[in-house]
Amino acid sequence: MSTPTRILVGLGLLSFSSLGAFAVTPKPAAAPVPPWQLSPEERERQQKLTNEDYADMMRQLGITKLRPGFNGNTAPGTPHQANYDEAKANPFPDWPDVLTLKNGHKVITAEMWWKQRRPEIAEDFEREVIGRVPANVPKVTWEVAETVNTTVGGRPVIARRVIGHVDNSACPSVNVDIKMAVVLPVGEASPVPVLMMFGWGNMPDEKVPRWPGQVDPPAPPSTDQLIADGWGYVSIATSSIQADNGAGLTEGIIGLTNKGAHRTPEQWGALRAWAWGAARGLDYLETLPAVDAKHVGIEGVSRYGKAALVAMAFEPRFAMVLVGSSGEGGAKPHRRNFGEAVENLASSGAYHWMAGNFMKYAAETSTSGSKNANDIPVDAHELIALCAPRPTFISYGIPEKGDAHWLDHQGSYMATVAAGPVFRLLGARDLGVTEDYRTAKMPPVNTGLLGGELAWRQHDGGHEDCSNRSYGSAVADKLIHHTAPGKK
Repeated sequence: MSTPTRILVGLGLLSFSSLGAFAVTPKPAAAPVPPWQLSPEERERQQKLTNEDYADMMRQLGITKLRPGFNGNTAPGTPHQANYDEAKANPFPDWPDVLTLKNGHKVITAEMWWKQRRPEIAEDFEREVIGRVPANVPKVTWEVAETVNTTVGGRPVIARRVIGHVDNSACPSVNVDIKMAVVLPVGEASPVPVLMMFGWGNMPDEKVPRWPGQVDPPAPPSTDQLIADGWGYVSIATSSIQADNGAGLTEGIIGLTNKGAHRTPEQWGALRAWAWGAARGLDYLETLPAVDAKHVGIEGVSRYGKAALVAMAFEPRFAMVLVGSSGEGGAKPHRRNFGEAVENLASSGAYHWMAGNFMKYAAETSTSGSKNANDIPVDAHELIALCAPRPTFISYGIPEKGDAHWLDHQGSYMATVAAGPVFRLLGARDLGVTEDYRTAKMPPVNTGLLGGELAWRQHDGGHEDCSNRSYGSAVADKLIHHTAPGKK
């Protein structure tokens, strides 16, 4: 094990101190416990704390009754059955116009987008959907805890286990150590692009927890594909940033900034917290000469696909994003009545992903009245648009392989089409289709729309994006003029 080093990283600002001053004996990071492996006692404890926090947010919002979410597994005709009928899917066909200001004026120049419309959209997302990052988020000190020479897919790499210690001097009872593995190919003559992936923070030879019933995709592991293409990769442990449950909202980075208190309605949820952690990981990557810090991408699947899209939208330094099977809260429109819905994200099992204010839109009775998805001032196409003009790849699998109808593949395609005008306005290429989002129909499976900065492909695999990895890498390589080893 190499001598540990630490680098002090602020919110986007780097400051360097003598490495010797920060030398300490590293402590192994505790491995996260998957939710399905929790003891009954711990599960009960977390549920109790979640219920308390959930009730507190409802009191703050003046909500007395929420509409129940939908169940994607119930039989037709049963209560709370999810809709999978396209004839009933679009009760709100007209979404907020991505290029119309709130004063009604049309956005016709890039300057109007950057200075007027984009800030409007970002403000609505921060206030009503994903929450705000507090101004008092403490600094992060990065420590290299371990350096290992190994192989990935038969190719030599250097792997670093790094820990981001978040300053908790203002609240010593809450400890946050961001766990991250940085893996770079050996022998590259120039700095390499890197893809950061939300996950477990595992080193190459460490096994990761497997979801019950998880099926491996037919494609080679993403890590192998990236290294073979001359990319580096990062695995960042979301649970080390913020727990994936309501019980953890008084802990993690959210709890630390609140000194253990409950959130207020505008404050950030887990999606925004994970995105913040990814940005701090990017701070560290910017200190590595072997990394092409101008070409660092972000990736995630499912709830982590939501977080990857949020990270791309709100951190301009990320150069590209691969959004895998993200569903509601990601690329799926709130205004589509298909599969998962706003009511599901406002439930006690998912509300922690979002700002507290998001719960208002599932309120049946409250002091501010009843609201629904159509009352949300923004929608998924605008979150995608916030990524423009940078490469943005929306990826899904097929229901037959486990990427359920629940995710609303068709709606996500419509949202991707609807984001296109912003990409075009900024001089980037959209999907290359001329259809209106209201009538847009998904292309056949395995038919990629990959000619521009905005890309779409539904692969024939399951709930993963590994099957689209090579396509994503090919798009990125072309756009950043990167050539894989052996092809130079």
